[in-house]
Amino acid sequence: MSQQLLLGHRRMRLAVPLVGRDPDQHDRGATPLELFFDLVFVVAVALAAEGLHHSIAEAHTAEGVVRFAMVFCAIYWAWVNFTWLSSAYDTDDVLFRALTFLTMSGALVFAAGVPRVMADGDFSVVVAGYTLMRVVQILTWLRVARGDAVRRATAVRYAGGLAVVQTAWVLSLLVLPTPVWLAVCVPLAVLEVLLPLWAERSRAIPWHPDHIAERYGLFMIIVLGESVLAASRAVQTALDEGAAGAFAPVFVGGLLVLFSVWWAYFERPGDHLGSSRWWPYVWSYLHLVMFAAVAAVGAGLALVLEEAAHHGEVSATTAAAAVTVPYGLFLLSLWGMYVRRDEPAVRRFGVPVVVAVVGALTLATRVGMAPGTVVLAVGLTAAALVVVEAWVRLRGGGAVPV
Repeated sequence: MSQQLLLGHRRMRLAVPLVGRDPDQHDRGATPLELFFDLVFVVAVALAAEGLHHSIAEAHTAEGVVRFAMVFCAIYWAWVNFTWLSSAYDTDDVLFRALTFLTMSGALVFAAGVPRVMADGDFSVVVAGYTLMRVVQILTWLRVARGDAVRRATAVRYAGGLAVVQTAWVLSLLVLPTPVWLAVCVPLAVLEVLLPLWAERSRAIPWHPDHIAERYGLFMIIVLGESVLAASRAVQTALDEGAAGAFAPVFVGGLLVLFSVWWAYFERPGDHLGSSRWWPYVWSYLHLVMFAAVAAVGAGLALVLEEAAHHGEVSATTAAAAVTVPYGLFLLSLWGMYVRRDEPAVRRFGVPVVVAVVGALTLATRVGMAPGTVVLAVGLTAAALVVVEAWVRLRGGGAVPV
């Protein structure tokens, strides 16, 4: 064992005060514990996307989309809460690791309940897992309140707000019938989303911009990976049944779409996070739409591949929209996140034009265009967006959106 590793073990303590890390620390990156933490959420995202795919394929599109949105919001928000707290207060002591493992246990319980939500609308297991994650979060914020005198009020508001909202989630599930509980979920979710704005209104936590940008990039890799996996499974099924020629346009178009998503997202700089006091919150909220959209693209590609192999039970327009609508939402959320008024017109208006083209291609199914052809055309449009992006950058425009 190296001397450096031995010294690291000697520095390990059972618990140290959570006083906040230096937000200007050089070379701050994701830790192995955070990467391990993300693996648990891979399972939940995969199950949610798979459930969306089956719901649309079985002609339960509306309820499938609603359930997917609810599940993904919970997945994302649990991940976000841990990520920002860890960016500000990760001491890597024994107690922090133990609480993180408990959070991961809650995430696994949550993931185990996702199929029940998508198939039957049963939220009991999901809420149980979410509650465990929230209890750990509250305990961690109480540690912050004890150790960080400067931000004690912020930590207390976080702990108290989480306790109140989570109690409301559990009690409403226990006493209200499911339709009423689903309606109550909307204001409770709004309270959860607004909690950081209230808790940090006077003093923000010391999160690290580069670390946060890297963590969000890693979550994008997760949702992109799930899209690739979903498409790969559908391709395998088509190959096994001798329908290789039918899925070729979907395969090519899907790869172009996913590659364009990767290009468009990872060409963006991270220094925008410090552009204003409140912009990081908006930036994070827009990522919810973006990540959910990319995960849904994978479910849509699998659906179109099934339709190309003549197994689909949905209309051609529904199959095409399962890819084009989430892809359009991804583009719009990314555009809203980075567009600037002083940018050239090609950058400010390029994405809306592409979204309009994608919408028109979806409607082309009503005049006989096959969903697979639509996906290929969308992929080619996405590739054109990448070409323009590369051209702008080569012309000295920097890594900014089209």
